[in-house]
Amino acid sequence: MKKFLALVMALAMTLSLAACGGDVSGEQTAGADLKVGAIYINSKNDTAGYTFAHHSGIVGGMKDLGLDPETQLFIVDEVPEDKQQVLAAVDTLVGQDVDIIFGISFGYIDAMSEAAETYPEVIFSHGTGYLSNETNFNNYFGRAYQARYLAGIAAGLKSLETGNNNVGYVAAYTTAYAETASGINGFALGVQAANPNAKVYVKNLGAWADEVNEKAYAEELINTFGCGVISQHCDSAQPQIAAQNAGVFGCGYNSDMTADAPAAHLTAAIWNWNVYYATAMQAAIDCEGDASKFVEKMGGPAYYGGLKEGFVDASPLTENCAANTDKAIAAAKKLMVDGEWDVFTGVKLSVAADGTITQADADLVDNAGNVIVAAGGPSVEDGVITGTMNYLVAGVEEV
Repeated sequence: MKKFLALVMALAMTLSLAACGGDVSGEQTAGADLKVGAIYINSKNDTAGYTFAHHSGIVGGMKDLGLDPETQLFIVDEVPEDKQQVLAAVDTLVGQDVDIIFGISFGYIDAMSEAAETYPEVIFSHGTGYLSNETNFNNYFGRAYQARYLAGIAAGLKSLETGNNNVGYVAAYTTAYAETASGINGFALGVQAANPNAKVYVKNLGAWADEVNEKAYAEELINTFGCGVISQHCDSAQPQIAAQNAGVFGCGYNSDMTADAPAAHLTAAIWNWNVYYATAMQAAIDCEGDASKFVEKMGGPAYYGGLKEGFVDASPLTENCAANTDKAIAAAKKLMVDGEWDVFTGVKLSVAADGTITQADADLVDNAGNVIVAAGGPSVEDGVITGTMNYLVAGVEEV
């Protein structure tokens, strides 16, 4: 009924504009009518981290399409990964007559799947998950491990420069989720490309966001394990702040965290979420009020972009980076963008002091000594990277 009324109103407006000689562009009218809903795990007012990156992406994507976030974006924020609370947030947004709802946190997955059946006239798009249907519900994620690898190069070169082979990593989880395991592994392989003697110590939060322990665990990695560079997979900039307070260095995540720790930050593995959000909102516009066409308009139930699409990247390098970090990262990025190489293959990159990169066949081995990919072998499959990767590579120790 909501969609029917919207179409009737749109038709009436079109006829009125035609009578007055106005612009009757279907895309412009549909875009002007689009209402976007978003469910955030943290505050929409955050200035760094996960929710900040998503919110910036949604707002940026709307502006790319000429939409007005002030009047067309409806947000329910600080929603924990509790099914009933997520469903309540969905009800709130549906009550505001939104056309599409973005749910950004992994733990929203069951609620979003159920809501897509309850409200078939609304589009549901879930971030970092794996469930979908063939009509009004998709999932989206990206090759964050590629950006992690680039940040790892920066960390590895800095560890060489400082003479400290110990690198720390504050992780939301480790092998419980492929998302976290692939991120740790991508970063560690980047570190090792620059510094083969480096060791990555990982501390597991057991939560996607925990600002108190994010800082405390970073401090433990610095003080107990002597880590001179701190990276992270957690929502806030606290590990970077801890690194700065201790006089060491760091690589952030989700968004550029240089402003939070200017004396420590090297670069961050970042998401350009606007790339996806603009694509999804345009697909919603193209559906012309029929939510059942959304998955078809998106070209399938799962969106998975990377460096090539500009969906992930390394944030601008700071002056804290070691010499030739920019050259090394640019060279590795080009290989991935051009499709000539990827992180989880049986080919290892090595970074020279002048920033140049060489390739050599080598086994990809986990930290238990198992060969994951034989020397010269093809990449681990996407389904493993996104769904079943449950190991850490050699040179990584969970503490």
